[in-house]
Amino acid sequence: MTTVVHIDRDRFYVNGRPTYEGREYDGLPVEGLLFNARLVQGLFDDVNEETRSRWAYPDTAEWDPERNVREFLAQMATWRPHGLLGFTLNLQGGNPVRGTGPGGPVPIEQPWHVSAYREDGSLLPDWLDRLTRVLDEADRLGMVVILGLFYFGQDHRLRDEKAVRTAAENVLGWLADQGRRNVIVEVANECNVPRYSHDLLTPSGIVPFIRELRASTRTEVPLSASYAGFPEDAVPSEELLEVVDLALLHGNLIHDPEVFVRVIRETRDNLRGRPMPLVFNEDNHFDFDARDSHLRLALENYASWGYFDPGAAGNYHDGYQCPPVNWASTTQRKQDFFRTIGQITADTGAPAAQLAEQVHG
Repeated sequence: MTTVVHIDRDRFYVNGRPTYEGREYDGLPVEGLLFNARLVQGLFDDVNEETRSRWAYPDTAEWDPERNVREFLAQMATWRPHGLLGFTLNLQGGNPVRGTGPGGPVPIEQPWHVSAYREDGSLLPDWLDRLTRVLDEADRLGMVVILGLFYFGQDHRLRDEKAVRTAAENVLGWLADQGRRNVIVEVANECNVPRYSHDLLTPSGIVPFIRELRASTRTEVPLSASYAGFPEDAVPSEELLEVVDLALLHGNLIHDPEVFVRVIRETRDNLRGRPMPLVFNEDNHFDFDARDSHLRLALENYASWGYFDPGAAGNYHDGYQCPPVNWASTTQRKQDFFRTIGQITADTGAPAAQLAEQVHG
């Protein structure tokens, strides 16, 4: 393995050098940030035969997890030249339903079975195989993977809290055995959403859980847990910030620019002087060129920003959330995102025509 990410104060380093080294944009520092995208369905599979057909490819009328990861891998080399250094995966996926998700209702009942774990917390080989291939390619490209362990709506696939502990310890142990150092672990996605079945993954449980994981695994990868972008509850607690290596924030439900900036500032206040990277790894605000866009406001306040594209009505699969995902940059929105971060980071790499290349019909 050749790619190593580490954190020094509030900056990211890859292989000992700050990200976007020496770069400024419009007088604002870019060095040390981590532009990223939420691509959580890159490892997706559903073993529930009653729901599996929902994700069928239109040209084959079947769902195929191998095709999904193969097409994901094919696009990674087009993302990196445009300044995308990080992306989020999740071992229990994310809400895959068309027309729902951040900014809309997430189903309370999620009958699909999307999980890298057996009910006792042991790891499924097919998920590990897909993860291995993505991590290998990220390592080759010098990219950082924010790897989520648990997602509300699927954490009940683990039969009890012992299994949750076992699952997390197994993943961290596997990463260590593999020598993976280009990974940041997001223990729980949006731990402040009151939909988790296991208390370990809630705001009150996640703090002692992360402490336990550090003690039981001696892991060297950075650990965190994200907060959902509820306007009234988007700021991680002081207790959580004491045990994590970076603050993971979501901006998708925050529509007032002043509130967005307040979340950044209050998160820093909760750090009580401890320097730490602030990373939005989910945000569905797309007015990239606006002076009060979330991307611009994050940059002005030295916070990393992450693009989340749920697709648009009638075209959900061309986003990044609803399987079968078209991982190619076939929409104007995707191309605008990559153009913008390419300008900010001075990584303008592959032409738009390459980004737009179709990978499935």
